[in-house]
Amino acid sequence: MIRHLRTGLMTASILALSSGAAFADYELNILHINDLHSRIESINKFDSTCSAEEEGKNECFGGVARLKTAIDGKRQELTGKNVLLLNAGDNFQGSLFFTTYKGAAEAEFLNLMKFDAMTVGNHEFDEGEDGLVTFLDKATFPIVSSNVLAGYKSKLIDRIKPSLVLDVGGQKIGIVGAVANDTPEISSPGDDVLIGVDVDTITTAVQDLKKQGVDKIIALTHVGYLRDLTVIAKIPDVDIVVGGHSHSLLSNTDAKAEGPYPTMVDNPGGYKVPVVQAGSYSKYLGDLVVNFDDSGVVKSAKGDPILIDSKFKPDETVLARVTEMGKPIEELKAKIIGKTEAAIDGTRDSCRSKECEMGDLVADAMLDRVKGQGVTIAITNGGGLRASIDAGDVSMGEAVTVLPFQNTVATFQIKGADISAALENGLSQLEEAGGRFPQVAGMKFSFDKSRPIGSRLSVVEVKEGEAYVPLDAAKTYNVVTNNFMRNGGDGYSVFKTKAENAYDYGPGLETVLADYLTANNPYKPKTDGRITEIAAATPAEPSTQTSTDTAVTTDAKPAATETATPEAKPAATAVNKHVIVKGDTLWDLAKAVYGNGELWKTIAKANGDPAPKHLEIGKELTIPAK
Repeated sequence: MIRHLRTGLMTASILALSSGAAFADYELNILHINDLHSRIESINKFDSTCSAEEEGKNECFGGVARLKTAIDGKRQELTGKNVLLLNAGDNFQGSLFFTTYKGAAEAEFLNLMKFDAMTVGNHEFDEGEDGLVTFLDKATFPIVSSNVLAGYKSKLIDRIKPSLVLDVGGQKIGIVGAVANDTPEISSPGDDVLIGVDVDTITTAVQDLKKQGVDKIIALTHVGYLRDLTVIAKIPDVDIVVGGHSHSLLSNTDAKAEGPYPTMVDNPGGYKVPVVQAGSYSKYLGDLVVNFDDSGVVKSAKGDPILIDSKFKPDETVLARVTEMGKPIEELKAKIIGKTEAAIDGTRDSCRSKECEMGDLVADAMLDRVKGQGVTIAITNGGGLRASIDAGDVSMGEAVTVLPFQNTVATFQIKGADISAALENGLSQLEEAGGRFPQVAGMKFSFDKSRPIGSRLSVVEVKEGEAYVPLDAAKTYNVVTNNFMRNGGDGYSVFKTKAENAYDYGPGLETVLADYLTANNPYKPKTDGRITEIAAATPAEPSTQTSTDTAVTTDAKPAATETATPEAKPAATAVNKHVIVKGDTLWDLAKAVYGNGELWKTIAKANGDPAPKHLEIGKELTIPAK
């Protein structure tokens, strides 16, 4: 039912009240974090553990002690107001605290912050059911996810609810959770846990909440900013989306933000839904203020994330506990394994879209480790690289921060044609910065991201001796990857089904990296052109429009055709919708949808002729048929 009609349906009962009676608007303050990734200690500008020297220079951010101070201070500021503290998942993986305590440390510190609710992220399943059970046993706050479907043999059965209802200032607030649909591919929930389609399970949970008389509903998701915009915020009767998974910084003041905070999305019910996310790694605390009218419809939403920098003094009690828990791993963390002449770029933006310095380093290290076995090609996923390393001495702690997943070296034999298929999989989520992007060694390839998924790969060459030769589709090659990918993780199912003579139990990747840095000390970071993006050829442009060669994400589809994989572009044979994301231009949209950028005026005319180079992020465009 259309939400704004609900106001009219309530008219009769409202008129039954005395003529002087009226309902006041309801204001809700939402504080939130996402993608903590075990950053128990404070972090530096490289997202690695901050040193004492950096702390002394006030160059550190986040960490649970500083985050606790920020949350407590904000709660005090909001005394007497309606406040929720929400967690959008992925608290596991990313530091030696998780490696050592397997989720128990994260639960302990989140308990101290008194979260009102949390949804699970995909990385909460990295240790299988047992790892999540450890966390659930210690957590004192409710955990929700509508699409985590535990079977009768699962240890998670009845432990994670689809939704919950909280009483906040006398009003019922419904919270519905969801995790990424591809969690079985990118993590390890196991055979006894199914992951349902988020849009279907959220819709069912929302309908159940409505039957309970709840008219203010928050989708607490771990599915990514783009999917929140194009799918989740359009689910009937969802009022607010608090998200995670894509590590998206939304802000009205930061030039690097992916979009405004909040990003307002038109729901088919005739109202606007605020969508928020707050970066990652405890660096930001989301701070959203939402006003509802007396029928539960959002009237306004405003806010901005709070940067948790040195102006926040770490909570002394929490800091003491962090120090205590850190003692058993201090010796390991402090061990120096080598030196780097310059900072090594391992940022998410770099390693999930192009050749990056950390990708070259890790792939080279893997190949070097097994070259004596006749292995000539290394392929590893950019999403497995979790931090950069600053210049100077490199500690074992930094190596584990870069490679925190305890993955092992895996070797196998496979045909050249299947290697091409694997690379195409790695290029299939470029628009959403998917973690499957391939970083390689012993080979070169080029790609064109403007081409359809499945046909983006261009030239592939493999190294033979000191020369590079074309990949032979019929030839069998010896390949090294990590055990996660070898077993089909991140969509690399071809490695699971086509690999021969596979061995998944080599040394840990963090050890391989450490040994390589020790053997190549000092290390000089580099990229050497092993991965090349081909710029799409474009015709001469009209004077009012500039081509950027930036790939366009046209994920939005009609609701009736929604599936678990929303990356397909809309067909040019029917009217479609597209939610504007950072980097979009009308020229690029026309090129992606119609195959001709010169048709950008068709889109412009259908949308009131917006400024072609200054599109409003988060705004929905109508994409007419060609």
